[in-house]
Amino acid sequence: MSALDNTRGALARIAAHDAQVNAFTEVLAERALAQAARVDAASLTGPLVGMPFAAKNLFDLKGIPTRAGSKIRRTAPPATADATLVARLEAAGMVCVGALNMDEFAYGFTTENSHDGPAHNPHDLSRVAGGSSGGSAAAVAAGMVPVSLGTDTNGSIRVPASLCGIFGIKPSYGRLPRSGATLFVAALDHVGPFARDVATLAAVYDALQGPDAADPAQVPMPVELVSPGMEAGLGGLRIGRLGGWFDGPQTPAARAAVAAVAKALGANGTAIWADAEATRAAAFLITSSEGAGFRLPELRDHLEDFEPLIQDRLLAGALLPAAWIFHAQRVRAMGKASMAALLAEWDILIAPATPTPATPIGQDILTMEGVSMPLRPSMGLFTQPISAIGLPVLTVPLQNAEGVLPIGVQLIGRPWQEAALFRAARVLEQAGLCAAPVAPAFTV
Repeated sequence: MSALDNTRGALARIAAHDAQVNAFTEVLAERALAQAARVDAASLTGPLVGMPFAAKNLFDLKGIPTRAGSKIRRTAPPATADATLVARLEAAGMVCVGALNMDEFAYGFTTENSHDGPAHNPHDLSRVAGGSSGGSAAAVAAGMVPVSLGTDTNGSIRVPASLCGIFGIKPSYGRLPRSGATLFVAALDHVGPFARDVATLAAVYDALQGPDAADPAQVPMPVELVSPGMEAGLGGLRIGRLGGWFDGPQTPAARAAVAAVAKALGANGTAIWADAEATRAAAFLITSSEGAGFRLPELRDHLEDFEPLIQDRLLAGALLPAAWIFHAQRVRAMGKASMAALLAEWDILIAPATPTPATPIGQDILTMEGVSMPLRPSMGLFTQPISAIGLPVLTVPLQNAEGVLPIGVQLIGRPWQEAALFRAARVLEQAGLCAAPVAPAFTV
């Protein structure tokens, strides 16, 4: 099919389905059709040519304001250039069709945005899509686009990938450039893609790599393509399961998903990361403080315009003592060191992505195995500790049975070893255990 045919098809699916899902905050039909025409005229080749995608509205898209899920930035000047990752995908022949719903300023796990409305889970429209990249995951799960871009500070790629039943990759911290994306917590922010199959995810990840001096946090690593070695299997990989904190309260579905993936990958041991809980606590403090620091002018001048679900957390973060943040950074470094010791013995560690499948929109309390906890922060129980130390994670989806909500599992790797994660994910996909079909209600 031509790029124009693919793009018209994506725009038609968005027009037919997004009123139910609410994944898009902006549909860029004119831009998309013009880009598709350029792609067709250029006679490009490659696995991504002519493929539509969309980007979380945290990424700059030339000609529209970068809202970052907020009310405050709707009247901001339009972006004068595309974010680096958007530009790289279009250079590979892809076509950006729009901007996607998210938690305000990326501070949330459910995309229940009071300004734009909640993103609905395509597998059950009464349930959350996860967050903060909820629109990104929902758009892919509903078949409106095959690929989307998201960001992950404490789990914002992995949580929606798990709840919407798709693949998502959070690369090593510093692997992909964040230039042109509104930062939430510079010390923790990652960027990465979603897709419905491993080969597409790998091809997109490969296209996104490369140096960019505009992001001072990017590490000048050479491009390390994962697609060529994706079929190498598990030979030589030492695979285990994370226990301890990661055995904490969760639903039977989450436990069953981890057990199934561990069995399929031949995991032959359990690793205990003793500092997981403390590292998560450190991530909370760093997130709250640095997130508030970025938003301080708006907090002073437009407090009433902030999303009610994050307003109090940002205010608290602005008031945290510096000594607490200093200590949190020390705890974070301690957690990084102790995990490095574990990863000297393991190449991949398996853990739940979320403690539960998608929950109803508006639910505030999560009760699992007799333990009740606040629902929204608890979606990051198992993702936050990993984010804080910058490890690469590929989330794989399990569609347990017809009518049963999907749930994801984290494949956690050693720094800069994303290729091993793609090999393992491909084995799971080939075995038929992990798959990401379009949600049944949107297959027509």
